[in-house]
Amino acid sequence: MTPKRFYDWQTAGGTDDVMRMVDCIERADLAWCAIGGVAVNHWADEPIVTQDVDFVVAAESVELATKLLEEAGFKSERFQWSINFRGHSKVSIQLSTEDFYKDFPSRSVAADIHGILMRVASLEDTLHGKIKAWRDNEKRQSKKLKDLGDIARLVENHPRLWELLDTDLKEIIERQ
Repeated sequence: MTPKRFYDWQTAGGTDDVMRMVDCIERADLAWCAIGGVAVNHWADEPIVTQDVDFVVAAESVELATKLLEEAGFKSERFQWSINFRGHSKVSIQLSTEDFYKDFPSRSVAADIHGILMRVASLEDTLHGKIKAWRDNEKRQSKKLKDLGDIARLVENHPRLWELLDTDLKEIIERQ
């Protein structure tokens, strides 16, 4: 089974939704990148299927990206720090509008995620994004634990990241 088929099986047709999202953004030539678990999957040796695709575009492109995705058949819902999109599958696509991520697209890299070509946040940006998510006190405990696991996966695969961790994280994540 190809990575794309496996992802499609795990997400009830998510490959099409993700590929349509990427196609919309790429055709418009917008600066963008995937963040969160999708980016972690690129940087970690052992990818984990996620039904969430978090991404960011340059601040001036948020409205255009939203319009393009809606025209491609995605339903959108606006929140304080994101615009969430639903297609035909179980995949939840979330466009983050937080200022924290505004420079991530300028440092992004090309990646193959589950057989889908896209842009992902740089290694350091991916780590910083996961640390930010882990520190969010309003998140559910299960989400915070997943973020901590993602941080550990990144550090295990890229030991030089250890120096970027604050003392509290170093105490939780043992150095290899």
